[in-house]
Amino acid sequence: MQNSVTDLIDKYMKTLSSLQIRGSDIAEVIILAFLLYQVLAWMKRTRAWSLLKGFWVILLFIFLAWFFRLNNILWLVQNAFSLGITVLIIVFQPELRRALEQLGQQNILSSMFNLDGSKENAARFSDKTVNELIKAVYEMAKVKTGALIVIEKNTPLQEYERTGITLDSLLSSQLLINIFEHNTPLHDGAVIMRGDRVVSATCYLPLSDNMFLSKDLGTRHRAAVGVSEVTDSLTIVVSEETGKVSAALDGKLMRDLTEKQLREQLVNAQNKSQDAGRFKLWKGRVKKHAENADQ
Repeated sequence: MQNSVTDLIDKYMKTLSSLQIRGSDIAEVIILAFLLYQVLAWMKRTRAWSLLKGFWVILLFIFLAWFFRLNNILWLVQNAFSLGITVLIIVFQPELRRALEQLGQQNILSSMFNLDGSKENAARFSDKTVNELIKAVYEMAKVKTGALIVIEKNTPLQEYERTGITLDSLLSSQLLINIFEHNTPLHDGAVIMRGDRVVSATCYLPLSDNMFLSKDLGTRHRAAVGVSEVTDSLTIVVSEETGKVSAALDGKLMRDLTEKQLREQLVNAQNKSQDAGRFKLWKGRVKKHAENADQ
């Protein structure tokens, strides 16, 4: 008995020693693990997770059919398996399209290799625009004026911009309040903002089909989530019923935001470079030291 165990261990060790692990093998394992994690994380964020649980139920049913030798069911499964890939593509078509769009938005190469540092240093919009947005949003919230404001980031919004009326006006709190005022020609639909300018009003946005959204949400909120699912935009919503302020980003809705919380979202959307801020601070200190030296 002892000899057989020893022989088995020796055989196992010889097999391990004969294996040659190359650097490419390690790289393949890391890449496959990363891809598997990304797929699972993507499925967790979409309705595909619920469908996947249903898929596991089907697999369990097939296993039971195999265990109890239910040959007719196994024959049906075997012949239907060839159509399974096509069925999965049809069922998951919206999610697959959204995943490919998000993959294209990530700019993997540009994040690894900074080809143009000057673009990172430039904020998408100014601090004045942030203040004007917050002022307009909470002024409208006080009087329960419904509003829908889409802030463009990296993904172009031209296809939604074309559904509205072109403005191309410098953003101000008075402009936004006048646009969304009741019974005005431009109050219905969304406003699209690019940089420090309002480029279009009365725009139509895609509605989200997310089944997990609250049933008490209206069309504005579903449109805000819908456009955030297919683009990287930040969308601000003012509820006409409650006067509460919400924001949609990456398919998620943040409800009942305070001024401080909304400011944090807008500052993140500005995409200011920390290096640029440190450079300004350093430049200001040098200037101050130079003034003190002159004195």
